[in-house]
Amino acid sequence: MTERRAVGVGIVGFGWMGQTHTRAHLRVLHHFPELPIRPVLMSVADPEPGRAPAAAEQYGFARATEHWPDLLADPEVEAVSVTAPNFLHREIGVAVAAAGKHLWIEKPVGVDAADAQAVAAAVAAGGGQSTVGFNYRHAPAVAAARELIGRGDLGTVTHARVRLFSDYAAHPDGGLSWRFKRSRGGSGVLGDLASHGVDLVRHLIGEIDAVVADTAVFIAQRPQPSEQGGHYALATGGALGDVENEDFVSCLMRLAGGVRVTLEASRVSVGEQNNYGVEIHGTDGMVAWDFRRMGELRVGSGEPLNQSVSTVYVGPGHGDLRAFHPGAGIAMSYDDLKVIEAARFLRSIADGTSHGATIDDAVASARTIEAMLESVSTGGWVKVKT
Repeated sequence: MTERRAVGVGIVGFGWMGQTHTRAHLRVLHHFPELPIRPVLMSVADPEPGRAPAAAEQYGFARATEHWPDLLADPEVEAVSVTAPNFLHREIGVAVAAAGKHLWIEKPVGVDAADAQAVAAAVAAGGGQSTVGFNYRHAPAVAAARELIGRGDLGTVTHARVRLFSDYAAHPDGGLSWRFKRSRGGSGVLGDLASHGVDLVRHLIGEIDAVVADTAVFIAQRPQPSEQGGHYALATGGALGDVENEDFVSCLMRLAGGVRVTLEASRVSVGEQNNYGVEIHGTDGMVAWDFRRMGELRVGSGEPLNQSVSTVYVGPGHGDLRAFHPGAGIAMSYDDLKVIEAARFLRSIADGTSHGATIDDAVASARTIEAMLESVSTGGWVKVKT
């Protein structure tokens, strides 16, 4: 029988993402039995009355509290997931790191680049490990695409297109939650969806040198919600208030190696439900991935003119697919990507080496978004800070 060191886990914020992190910890050893440590659900914190005790009963946390500082004061909590709203990321993330605990935090890590940098500095000072929720890079098909690009199957990469279209805010009666406020939700769709696109560009192709961008707010006012709601909650009949951040962004990117990229993201795309993907072209071929067909790649190779494109089903040799399924063509889920993320977080704790996306990747994404916003205000190209 494998002996594993137990690691006490705390979850701060128990909405959909807090539940997803919790399920990932509960499942991780089913898929990654080689891990040398075992997550134990010690504490859950959420300010909404009754939510934390209900989570403890449903999932088996040892303790529950409405106050996240109580969770950080618990000596049995060694690793913490921060899945609270964006405006709380900086305060809680810095406190987690300062308490000497390991941090798994959702993107975009705050409302702006200064927030992400503050958390990164605290992690560096505290000496703990960090993982950030850029989960799409963990899809086995994305790993296969990265391998194709890395070994030169596409020749020299020339240009790419990234899309992140969702309809979660497309209804005009979508409640005016914290997501639509600048001070609480940050840059709207840029932090929510475009941050994932930036991470995929950096992960698959290379560093972003400069950007020029345009943004828009298409639903300028929304009804005030009568109670806390999630992504898709409606608030029909409430008093109207102003939307303060972006519904849409379109961005041109110049990468350090000369590659050109178009990135487009929208949270109000009627008829599009989580339509996320990338298309990457090179001098010898192309590769494309669609999140909604997670286990497939469209791959082109051969003569550049009139090149045929095939659909490839990734198999157990690609990424971490083997941990879930024995053969190609068996579908994976969004939650599976979070299990992979949990495994990399725990492996980082076990060996003291970062695996997967870290707080530094969140800073790089935030700086790129900062450059996009500056471009919108100036109307020109803006160099991304390094």
